Amino acid sequence: MSNVRFKICCIQSVEEARTAMAWGADALGLVASMPSGPGPIPEKEIARIAAEVPVGVSAVLLTSRTDPAEIIEQQRQTRTDSIQLCAWLEADAHVVLKRELPGIRLMQVVHVTGEESYTQAIQAAKSVHGLLLDTGAPKADTPVLGGTGKTHDWSISQRIVRDCNKPVYLAGGLNAGNVVEAIRKVRPWGVDICTGVRKDMLLDDQKLADYVRAVKSI
Repeated sequence: MSNVRFKICCIQSVEEARTAMAWGADALGLVASMPSGPGPIPEKEIARIAAEVPVGVSAVLLTSRTDPAEIIEQQRQTRTDSIQLCAWLEADAHVVLKRELPGIRLMQVVHVTGEESYTQAIQAAKSVHGLLLDTGAPKADTPVLGGTGKTHDWSISQRIVRDCNKPVYLAGGLNAGNVVEAIRKVRPWGVDICTGVRKDMLLDDQKLADYVRAVKSI
């Protein structure tokens, strides 16, 4: 059985959270307000879902905020045990978050757009608990911070995982048909999925079942 962890993102309700956990999800992604993309839910709903997540499963707040004070307030309102920083934060912001939110895991997203992403990832790894490598366009007029359903250059992600001393989730366009190849090539600590297990943005039982079986087949 695979030792690769898997996170189901864009959870919309307590019912979806229970379904994902029934299939063995190690983490649940709860999306707060974003400039674009699928899955955002109100912070009150994030808090309601997070309260139902047992010890051993991580409730992850996805935030697009870049002001540490605003992120701290979001976490205190939602009570998640982890924060996925979907926009880029510098190390000094990470220091503030660690100081003010002891015990809360910080996962910096790196949008793999080219060779510069390797340098960015290695830099970020020094000041956070883990990384998530995704496909996005953070510098677009309307930033795209995930949920694209598109893959990126896995050879860059493979090098980041190889040279990074922190846990790394791989995201971006994964589905039941390509996740085995992605894991074998990149060797991530975990994989993350949103659109690949959804139909009309609702969690699809068959897609989820096929995906989990693929992950566990390795």
